[in-house]
Amino acid sequence: MGRQFLEENLDEDFLELLEEADLPGGEAFFRQLQERFQSEYVVDLAELQKAARAWLPVLDAYEETAPYAVWLRARLDYLEAAEQLRRALPPPKVEPGKPPPPRPKPTALQQEKVWGQITAARPPPTSAAKLLPRLKPVFQAQGVPAELTWLAEVESSFNPNARSPAGAVGLYQLMPKTAKALGLSTWPRDERLDPEKSASAAARYLAYLHGRFKDWKLALAAYNAGEGRLQALLKNHRVKTFEAVAPYLPAETQMYVPKVEATLRKRENTSLAKLPAPAIGKPSP
Repeated sequence: MGRQFLEENLDEDFLELLEEADLPGGEAFFRQLQERFQSEYVVDLAELQKAARAWLPVLDAYEETAPYAVWLRARLDYLEAAEQLRRALPPPKVEPGKPPPPRPKPTALQQEKVWGQITAARPPPTSAAKLLPRLKPVFQAQGVPAELTWLAEVESSFNPNARSPAGAVGLYQLMPKTAKALGLSTWPRDERLDPEKSASAAARYLAYLHGRFKDWKLALAAYNAGEGRLQALLKNHRVKTFEAVAPYLPAETQMYVPKVEATLRKRENTSLAKLPAPAIGKPSP
């Protein structure tokens, strides 16, 4: 999840792995990626495409860092989308003697178009066919639409070993604090690595977030950016919808929600607006 980059610092275990594996430049790259994900300007991520692709084989080469390659590979889409959006945006008009105008940001329609194109020709991850029959009943048991099981494609490409540089783990990329609040143990055995337990926790959290924000787009934005951060932005800017708050959200979250939407359209022929509210109570994390 994007809350993995809400932390000011990268996970200490990850930094130690980079040092032990003698991977100079790794910390600088991932800190830069952190800054770009947390900025408000989506298009700035485009500049990191080449570096991200260069880091993948490096991370894949070591057993200890391979889970981080899984995480990074699942996020190449954001960098590709940023490049496409950069090309679609007109350059700001600079008038002599005047300060430069604010940089334009992609519209909701531009995001929808780009994410539709990215997901259109892409087959599901190979592990999805094996995991979906196990995970959909878990979501349904929590009263959450089974279609949202596909969140695992966005978060981890259906690879339960995915690990973020800030400590999120598993199919649904749960941070340690969130996982513990949802009843999962992270030590000595990390239950976030268990597909069913990760799915159950994610579904309960989504049900709780929908109960708080009354909307799937906002619930997903909170899942990615953090519920406290989203609530503060909604209040400060006096807005009530994802579309209205999106320009103020982190760049990753601005793209995360339309990416989930495009994934649901491709995989389930549905949309977030068509999904029902959670069927049971108001689960709490």
